[in-house]
Amino acid sequence: MPVRVWNREYPRRVTSADAPDSTEAGSALAPRQMGATYGLGRFVIAPLARMVYRPRVEGRENVPRSGPVIFASNHLSFIDSIAIPVAAPRPVHFLAKSSYFDGPGFSGWLSKEFFTAIGAVPVQRGAGQAALDALDQQRRLLDAGNAVALYPEGTRSLDGRLYKGRTGVAFLALQTGAPVVPVGLIGTDKVMPVGARLPSLRERVTVKFGEPLDLSHHGGADSGRARRLATDDIMAAIHALSGQELAGAYNEAPAQNPIERIRQVLPHERR
Repeated sequence: MPVRVWNREYPRRVTSADAPDSTEAGSALAPRQMGATYGLGRFVIAPLARMVYRPRVEGRENVPRSGPVIFASNHLSFIDSIAIPVAAPRPVHFLAKSSYFDGPGFSGWLSKEFFTAIGAVPVQRGAGQAALDALDQQRRLLDAGNAVALYPEGTRSLDGRLYKGRTGVAFLALQTGAPVVPVGLIGTDKVMPVGARLPSLRERVTVKFGEPLDLSHHGGADSGRARRLATDDIMAAIHALSGQELAGAYNEAPAQNPIERIRQVLPHERR
């Protein structure tokens, strides 16, 4: 059911009992204030990107201007995590590889400043509890009233189809009570195809924000059935926005970074 006003208390914190502790994934560093660099990105880089790429943005009025919110999007390109913060009417945080933040020399500094400027939060590789720490990072960002962006498919679609959603995003939404705003990205795979080093200036991106989804009627985060039904609702909303062909299967491409590897330890079902 679409909703616009939320006032819910958050359920319990995730623990190691919620997921296997033997699967390798990523862990997040503690939340931090982004400071002047993030302000620079919000007020300089984002407007510049909008001017250069002229993204078509629909449904900005559907995004709650305050309080916790999860943006759940299809995933076509590396620049998806740039397109969403640029188009959203409020700051958005997402996880990025820690290697983007700790590289040597000038290029390493430039990478760190850029990813900080667009709202990225670094995660480190790890196993078991480390992945739960990454999930807890997202929860703490939501507890603080922030917006986070996640990809239910887990990894990028290489053929343009929309794959079945993993239930980790629904797990987080049901656990925290945060509304989920579905996002449909169109054309990001043409602006920067997989393997491209630089984005094209000839293509335009469309970003569609759907109405917030209230998933609480499905049940609690501990219920596998509730997570699965909530995930199906999220993916149906994304499909309505993106118009992609449905793959009808999970995207089983090997995980290439800690963000994608997190899904391997989140509670999910395949029904």
